[in-house]
Amino acid sequence: MKLDHNVKSGAVRETLSSGAVAGALRNRTALRNPNNRARITATAATAAWHNGRDGGNGWWRHRNGGYGWVGPLYWPFAYNDMYDYGMWGNGYDDSFWGYGYDDIYAGLFAPYGYDDLAGYLPQNARANPNGPAAASAAAVASTPADQLTQMCGQDSRDIAGLPIDQFQQAIQPTDAQRAALDDLANASLKAAQDIKAACPADIALTAPSRLAAMQQRIEAMIAAVATIQPPLETFYGLLNDEQKARLAALASDQLQNRSANQSTASPPQKCGSAQPGVMAWPAADIEAAVHPTETQRASLAALQDATAKSADMLKASCLTDNPLTPPARFAAVGQRLGVMLQAVTTVRSALNDFYGSLNDEQKARFEAIGPKRTSQLESLDVSHTPARRRGIDPIGQIVRRLMSIGF
Repeated sequence: MKLDHNVKSGAVRETLSSGAVAGALRNRTALRNPNNRARITATAATAAWHNGRDGGNGWWRHRNGGYGWVGPLYWPFAYNDMYDYGMWGNGYDDSFWGYGYDDIYAGLFAPYGYDDLAGYLPQNARANPNGPAAASAAAVASTPADQLTQMCGQDSRDIAGLPIDQFQQAIQPTDAQRAALDDLANASLKAAQDIKAACPADIALTAPSRLAAMQQRIEAMIAAVATIQPPLETFYGLLNDEQKARLAALASDQLQNRSANQSTASPPQKCGSAQPGVMAWPAADIEAAVHPTETQRASLAALQDATAKSADMLKASCLTDNPLTPPARFAAVGQRLGVMLQAVTTVRSALNDFYGSLNDEQKARFEAIGPKRTSQLESLDVSHTPARRRGIDPIGQIVRRLMSIGF
């Protein structure tokens, strides 16, 4: 059953203010676990559909159960995902390596219609129920809800989610090492603040604006890596072999604590792989919706070529071996983000050419391709969805699970 504007907006706001999202975001211990972050993201990303009760179903869903987009926000928990892999490592950890071409595709053909996005605005913000055809982006621009802001980043000197004193207890640093550790903590704070500052201030209603938001977010992450790497290399270089072993043991403890809450997680994703059958280029849908002219077909073909090129770029940037040390893993993170930025800018340039050639009606029809696909899920019998079989819990179970680990 299709939900009207007010019902969808209310469902989103109710979910974002629920214990499953607002409450869980206050639990930093729980947020250290990427599986919990994926569950929170799934709840927030699909709040407009069945009030999140479908357990996180969606064609733009990551294989670990999370989502690359939550309303207008690209890459929720970006700081956590980047730092979690960089410090602790876990092979091709889905929380970081699961991002790629699928998210660019979801930026082009967004799953959200105007009614869905309106719910992610602050409750006192005005929204035009007639949709983007009746309101400019400036008319609905507003800062995201508090919960989205919390997903954007954090203001903390914690290193990879752990207070600095836990690192001190683990390695028993010398005075020089303690000073280097303080420098790393300060760099962590600046990196987190810079990523948080890239939180979207507007609701992106068009494909070009969504890719612009992606680019801004990735650029902030690249800057964060550049901030963290030098003090991390200095700190790690001051450690002796025994201290490095203790740091590795601390990482092992983190992974073991994570696995205690991992029984319902999906199998690890192969870097660069996409969900079968859902990310193919929608040539027939575009043809039927847009009815491009011959001139527009040329720029559309260039856009399709650019997306294929971006997919190949990202696949080629996958690692063949998992780096063994935090500095090496952060270097890999920086390289991957650099390729992601190149992929987004490649697609964005071709998209701007194609989109700029469309008239207003064609643009509206192009923007409707993604929401149309999403609307088909609303009539499904969600009790037997793949998401439910894979164990992405509905709201009540998420709350109970988080409470069981200290919420």
